[in-house]
Amino acid sequence: MSVPGSPSEAPTIVITGATSGLGRLAAIELAKQGARLGLTGRSPERAAATAACIEMAAPGTEVEIFIADFARTADVRRVGREIAAHYARIDVLINNAGLHAFEQRITPDGYPEMVAVNYFAPWILTQELLATLKATPGARIVNVASEASRRHGTLTLPSDLTDTAPFTARGSSRLYGKSKLLDIMFTLELARRLDGTGLTANCLDPGFNVTGLGRELGFAARLEKILSALHIGDPARGAGLIVKLATDPVFPGQSGGYYTVKNTRRLTPVHPGGDSAMQARLWAGTEELLSGS
Repeated sequence: MSVPGSPSEAPTIVITGATSGLGRLAAIELAKQGARLGLTGRSPERAAATAACIEMAAPGTEVEIFIADFARTADVRRVGREIAAHYARIDVLINNAGLHAFEQRITPDGYPEMVAVNYFAPWILTQELLATLKATPGARIVNVASEASRRHGTLTLPSDLTDTAPFTARGSSRLYGKSKLLDIMFTLELARRLDGTGLTANCLDPGFNVTGLGRELGFAARLEKILSALHIGDPARGAGLIVKLATDPVFPGQSGGYYTVKNTRRLTPVHPGGDSAMQARLWAGTEELLSGS
């Protein structure tokens, strides 16, 4: 889907986690291309600042802000219904919001926070917006995953979805990778379920990015400045791939792919990411777990 030129044809693109990092950069670029934007964020102040940045970069862009705490399943459902009620069509849903926590935190629903934010939230939001997306010709779903998934350890379903065992900063990478593996598996199972509908689903690895790097570590800001000065971890590359999967005319009809920022090459997920039986098992376990949320 290329972004049409006239305002009346402007595509509607919903982006989660759009008030900082890759999401914010992608939102600004999509605004420059003429999209109307629906942005989710947790902080009204940061959301307002993002809207101001978009207005400076692309004056006149139609921007709607939706505030939600993605650690709360009811809040994700609520904001999903608000977005669905607001837009008659949604051309692209970009599930970008996520976090890398350095200690275990348990959500008000009793779930591990990284699983709740990185996996449950996009799963729920996608379900809430699915009818609108299906009704929009050529619509796309883009999920931000990560090659950190290759360091996930061992995946055990469904128990890993509710595992709230404590961990340290050193052990956090394995659990972050596991949450991103879940995103890949969710995307591939979703693409299979959408086959024949015209709605596509793909995911991506945005590469190493310094934006928002380890924001829970005391030295993160200083490290980010050093890496930026050395031109390491340029977030524009990751944001560029998000925009490409959302708008590039090369991708209509292509679904069930996992792409890397390196030359937009298609990746094979680490085991069991590509296992269709495990993908279906994950979907069923998630559906059962969240049915009462």
